[in-house]
Amino acid sequence: MEPNQILDEIRDINLSYLLLAKQMLREDKVSAMYRLGINQDLAEILDKLTSAQLIKMAASNMLLCRFRFDDRLIAEMLSNDNRDQAVTKSHAAILIAGKPAEAIA
Repeated sequence: MEPNQILDEIRDINLSYLLLAKQMLREDKVSAMYRLGINQDLAEILDKLTSAQLIKMAASNMLLCRFRFDDRLIAEMLSNDNRDQAVTKSHAAILIAGKPAEAIA
């Protein structure tokens, strides 16, 4: 994949993520904050973005979303193909929820 293609893909992901985040925040702010792993301050900023600001932010060459875990146990739980997926995914969600939302620097 060429560098320009990668940047285009990053921008597409950013735009999709920001649009989804705004929609989720409009529908159920508390649930959205939990699912996105963001704090109140960031939720308010995202909720107030205009379309122009959202597009400008998405055009960044840096991926705006990221994995909420950096631990092998959670990655294996989410990717494991066992019979009791509901319990496994619930356990992974509990572990992820226990991690604090990122503070705005």
